[in-house]
Amino acid sequence: MGKEHVHRFVSKDLTVRIAAVDATEVVRHMQELQNTYPLATVAVGRSMVGALLLASHLKDGQQVGLLFRGNGPLTSIYAEASFNGQVRGYTPNPSYQPANYDKGLSTKDAIGLGVLTVARHQPYQKQPFHGTVEMLTGEIGDDIAHYLHQSHQIRSLVSLGVYLDQNGKVQSAGGVLIEVMPGVEESMVEKIMNNYETKKPNISKMLNEGLKPGDLVAPFMDGIPFEEIAHDYPIEYFCPCTKDRVIRALEVMGEAELQDMLDKKEAVHVTCQVCGKPYDVSLEEVQEVKNHLHRESMN
Repeated sequence: MGKEHVHRFVSKDLTVRIAAVDATEVVRHMQELQNTYPLATVAVGRSMVGALLLASHLKDGQQVGLLFRGNGPLTSIYAEASFNGQVRGYTPNPSYQPANYDKGLSTKDAIGLGVLTVARHQPYQKQPFHGTVEMLTGEIGDDIAHYLHQSHQIRSLVSLGVYLDQNGKVQSAGGVLIEVMPGVEESMVEKIMNNYETKKPNISKMLNEGLKPGDLVAPFMDGIPFEEIAHDYPIEYFCPCTKDRVIRALEVMGEAELQDMLDKKEAVHVTCQVCGKPYDVSLEEVQEVKNHLHRESMN
């Protein structure tokens, strides 16, 4: 794994804060683990990049989860990242393919319309803060910007890119998040928007050309002095799965199906869908889950 990290910047007058990342390695890792097809790769990859960028603006030990639930064939996309650089992502439909790729790799139809729920977890806090907004477009960056505006009154520009080679494998992934703080000069906001519209910075193309996160930010901030602030957390694909959690997940199968597993008397192999870690579950453990379900249903 490369030791990439999210780079953070701030305008000299402190009214604009920026995060940029090259997340190629972690998105590639997700694709290898889950064997995602092109559209699922782009959707989960962009969500992971968005989560990493948002998390970098939190505080030590905090994390953010993004859940896109739409009426399209991908149904849902989940990504989670921590301030300290850990990230994971997942879709229940990794093998979805459209009838054709006439529309390229636009996630709009694949995700469809629905809601984006953002959960912010803080250490020592039992319940995370949840904010839910309607998805405006099904394009992940736009929907994250919409959430920031609706829930936190922060105007932002979110540009995410995941680029695949001819074989559908991740070649580059990264993004830029620009947030303007209250009290910003309107002329500065206009300058950033004007830069965005005239230069049309293409994140994946820039990453493919070997540009670094600082270079990704430059076209957006042309004419505005800014500087980097320290944020030294290497990003890594991380999944907090444990055998207990995997066993609890078996409950969704229901009593009849669990009984079927017991009747077959075969050891059960369960794989975490998010990170691919295999777990062996004994028949005694399956019996315990079934007994627990049975007790619950009696109450």
